[in-house]
Amino acid sequence: MPSPKTLADLDPAGKAVLMRVDFNVPLDGPVGSQTITDDRRITAAVPSIQNVLDRGGKVILMSHLGRPKGEPDAKYSLKPAADRLGELLSANVHFATDTVGEDAQAKVAALQDGEVLVLENLRFGPGEKNGDADFAGKLAAFGDAYVNNAFGTCHRTDASMVAVPEAMGDKPKVVGLLVEKEIEYLSKAIENPERPFVAILGGAKVSDKIEVIKNLLGKCDSVLIGGAMAYTFSLAQGGKVGGSLVEPDKTDLAKELIKEGGDTLKLPTDTHCGDDFSSDCQKTIAKAGEIPDGFEGLDIGPETARTYDEIVRNAKTIVWNGPMGVFEMPPFDGGTKAVAEAVAAATKGGAISIIGGGDSAAAVQKFGMDDQVSHVSTGGGASLAMLEGKPFKAVDVLDQK
Repeated sequence: MPSPKTLADLDPAGKAVLMRVDFNVPLDGPVGSQTITDDRRITAAVPSIQNVLDRGGKVILMSHLGRPKGEPDAKYSLKPAADRLGELLSANVHFATDTVGEDAQAKVAALQDGEVLVLENLRFGPGEKNGDADFAGKLAAFGDAYVNNAFGTCHRTDASMVAVPEAMGDKPKVVGLLVEKEIEYLSKAIENPERPFVAILGGAKVSDKIEVIKNLLGKCDSVLIGGAMAYTFSLAQGGKVGGSLVEPDKTDLAKELIKEGGDTLKLPTDTHCGDDFSSDCQKTIAKAGEIPDGFEGLDIGPETARTYDEIVRNAKTIVWNGPMGVFEMPPFDGGTKAVAEAVAAATKGGAISIIGGGDSAAAVQKFGMDDQVSHVSTGGGASLAMLEGKPFKAVDVLDQK
C-alpha cells in the first residue's frame, strides 16, 4: 500500500481546502424535513475539517448521497448533512444549492478563512460517476489543496476521487485523518500482522468474498467462515442445507477454497436453524450439512460459537467482515454476539481488532462493543477491497511520502 502525505504535511493557512468526505448518511422522513438516522460518517469527518479551520484555512466539502440518476433529486440533497455539520462545528457552515454552478461559484468566492461550504450532491449530474474531466476541472478550480477524507469511496474511480486530484496539478494532495487511520490499520494488519492472525468472514454470499478469502488464506493463521455463505460450503461437501440461502453455482469454487484452505479454513460444525424467518419460529440445532427439510440455517450453532470463541480469544490480530447469522433477530444473533464478545476480550488482552464496516460495524454497535475494539472501518466496500489486496487509484494519485 502506498504512503500518501497527510494533513500534517499540509499548511492550510489562507488556503481553500477542497475536501472529499463521505456524507452518504441514511435519511428518514418527508423531503424538506428529513432527519439523519445515523450521523457517524459526519462526526467521523469533523476532526479533519476542524484541523484545517484551526490552522487558518477554509474548507469546501464535496460528497455524494444515495443513488440519484445523474440529475437533481430533493430526496438526496446534502442540506440535512450540512445542517448537522453546522451543529457539530464551532464555525459558519454554508450550503451551495448546486455543485459547480452559479451558487457554488458565488459561495466559494465569498468563503472566508475559518468557514465551511458544503456543495450539493456530486451525483446530481452525470459527471461524477463518469469521471468527467470538465466537471472535475470545475471542482478542482475551487481549491488550493485537495484532501481525500472519504475512505468509503476510496475503491471507486469517481471524478471527485481521481479526476479532481489529477486536475489539480502540482497543488498539494493529501489524505485526511480518517483515511490515514484506515490505511494505517488495514495495511498494517495485512502486511505485518502480529500472530496469531485471525480473519472472521460472514455474510450471505461466497461470491462477495471470494477474493478476500483467497488473499487471506495465504496470510492468516485461521479464516473463520460464518453467515449464509457457510451453507454453500456445506452443499459443496455434499451436505443437506434445507431451505438455507445458498449459491448452487458456486459449489465448485467452494470446493477449491476448501482444498486450498486446508487447516487454515474453519467451517461451522453446527447450525442454529428455524422453520421460518422469524424470532418465534420452531428452532433446532443441526450438525453442519444435516439441516432438515423445512428448516433453514440462520446462525452458527453453539458448538461452532465455542470453537470460534477460543480461536479469536487467542488471536493477536483480528479482521472481521460479515456477521455469523441474522444478528438483527434474536435468538439468531447469538453467534455474532459470541464472536463480538471474543473480539472484545482479545482486544482487552492486547490484540489489534479491525471491524470491516457494513453489517459487522452495525453488529458491534448493536451489542454495545464498538468502543471495545481497536478500529471500526467507515467503509465496508473499501475495507473489503483492501482485504482483497486491490490497489486504490484514489490514493495512488495523491502526493506520496
